[in-house]
Amino acid sequence: MGNTRESGHQINVAMFDILILETNSFGTDYNPSKQILKKEALHTLSITAKAATSLVTETGSTTKIARHARIASFKLLNTLITRVNNAMKASDANTEMKKSVASLSKKLQGKRITPKMSEEEKKAAAFGKNEIHEHSSSQMGFDNRLANFAQLISLLSSIPSYTPNETELKTENLNKLLEDLNTKNKAVVSAEILLGNARIARNKVLYHKVTGLVDVANDVKSYTKSVFGASSPQYRSISKLRFTRPH
Repeated sequence: MGNTRESGHQINVAMFDILILETNSFGTDYNPSKQILKKEALHTLSITAKAATSLVTETGSTTKIARHARIASFKLLNTLITRVNNAMKASDANTEMKKSVASLSKKLQGKRITPKMSEEEKKAAAFGKNEIHEHSSSQMGFDNRLANFAQLISLLSSIPSYTPNETELKTENLNKLLEDLNTKNKAVVSAEILLGNARIARNKVLYHKVTGLVDVANDVKSYTKSVFGASSPQYRSISKLRFTRPH
């Protein structure tokens, strides 16, 4: 759907260029009094619209690259967390510490900490008029995972017996990974802000009332119809050009 919407904006810009070519062919008979309908103004609007749509394309590509980089880095986290949890199980830490690490590991991997109630258990609880509380096990949003990972590292750092020999499992390297994940997450957030601003600017150029490309194009049609007539070849040449607004 996103690509379809973006192509719709680009089609409007392309149709506008065709409209300009047609009005140029009308010669001096095309002479509107309204400033924004004059040939020079149409040309300027075309340049502005192309720049605005190009910026959306560029920032969209940057955002997509940043998102892919973030996803790739976070995919490595699940396997690493499993290894961290197993290293903790094999350590001399007490049972409570091991449980705490296991609990955070499950959160990071989107696993349910407490078993999900069966339908029979739900019915029994309802029959006994006990409130049923089942919280979602998923905390897989990027911000949640970063917060939980930071909490896990902090917990591991406080456990003297967590001393794995594997370099990638040591807390100092886990902190480096956390920093990298934070950097990639912030890159996505920044890219999405720039993309959002570019879309706002593009939409203003194309769809602002009166001065936007779509309204100007329709006004050009109306002016041409008034000057040359509804059955004129001039009007017929541009009446078929369609300019649409996003739904």
